[in-house]
Amino acid sequence: MEKERIKSLAQNKKARHDYFIEETFEVGIELCGTEVKSIRQGMLNLKDSYAAISRDGEVYLKGMHVSPYEKGNIFNRDPLRDRRLLLHRGEIRKLGEAVSQLGYSLVPLSVYLKGPKVKVELAVVKGKKLYDKRDDAAKRDAHRSIQRALRERSRE
Repeated sequence: MEKERIKSLAQNKKARHDYFIEETFEVGIELCGTEVKSIRQGMLNLKDSYAAISRDGEVYLKGMHVSPYEKGNIFNRDPLRDRRLLLHRGEIRKLGEAVSQLGYSLVPLSVYLKGPKVKVELAVVKGKKLYDKRDDAAKRDAHRSIQRALRERSRE
């Protein structure tokens, strides 16, 4: 069996900085034709986007900006419209239980092509406090300085 090719289209780097990632899900997304063409060109932005579970038991991605396709004319949709995420009932129930806990929410981490399909990596996240962000920055700086010292030592 041939391994499916994955091409990353957009990353939400701010999410990894602002949140602790508890669990991730690969989900499909319901799109229109011109939106797919625009996304394939990389004309989307995940900044400030999040997912929410509606009263009718569906999960919607809110705040994802997909720029209008330049050749789409009347078929273009609103760039900031809510887009339905495609999940099984059990997965939606599991997400609902996770989000009902205080401090947890759903955030998209990335959008990518898996074969011909557009997929979203959705995460259950918990917000970081300022001191957590400082700890991460300190660890990252320490790791960088160790790597730098090892490189200099190997050159000698």
